[in-house]
Amino acid sequence: MRGLGAALLGLGLWQGAVWALDMPGFILPGPGLVAQTLWQSRALLAEHALVTAVEVLLGLGLGAFLGWLSALGLAWSPRAAAALRPLLVFSQAVPVFALAPVFTLWFGYGLGSKVAVALLIIYFPVTSAFYDALTATPAHWVAQARIMGAGPGRILWCVRMPAALPGLLSGLRLAAVYAPIGAVIGEWVGASRGLGYLMLLANGRAKTDLMFAAILVVAALAIALHRAMDALAWQVEARRRTPAPSGRD
Repeated sequence: MRGLGAALLGLGLWQGAVWALDMPGFILPGPGLVAQTLWQSRALLAEHALVTAVEVLLGLGLGAFLGWLSALGLAWSPRAAAALRPLLVFSQAVPVFALAPVFTLWFGYGLGSKVAVALLIIYFPVTSAFYDALTATPAHWVAQARIMGAGPGRILWCVRMPAALPGLLSGLRLAAVYAPIGAVIGEWVGASRGLGYLMLLANGRAKTDLMFAAILVVAALAIALHRAMDALAWQVEARRRTPAPSGRD
């Protein structure tokens, strides 16, 4: 209900701004005009949204896997963490817009360059959140595992990683929001399909209502991914809190 109320408030403010400023439709279309365009151009929007969704899901999957793997490697080796963490920060200090043309040059105008941009945006929050959670494992859990004879690898896999799952899921929530941004930026730099390409095409033809419709579809995709990560986090947390069976009848 809160989300619905916020959406209605946003639509009301949007329509109010159109009326108060007396904006023409080609500068700021009202929500009614955008909704009409959403319906009339639904086939076109769905076609381009499918391309962007594939780019986003591939980037999210690869970025999450590489972030998970990298965080485990950094937690395993403090020397590697000291040497590589500054590089991770540097990778985020360089604007994505500056790297997107480079990726387009390397991987071409197809799927690869868009996935690469999305992966770059996703990789850091997943790695950072999961690594911080791995290093924050309660010390007495680690000490107890050592007393029971567990080695560093078993401690990392059986103690530290399960304890760090909430941190990983927190990083995935952020990644789910950032992934569509990376894909759209890649499409802006060079593409012939996708919602980012459709935005540029609509802007060049002064079809501002279509551009706003594409923006809303991107926002809906990001919200859907974020909700999916929330549902996954809820399932994981529920399983963590469920006591293990005692083995008694």
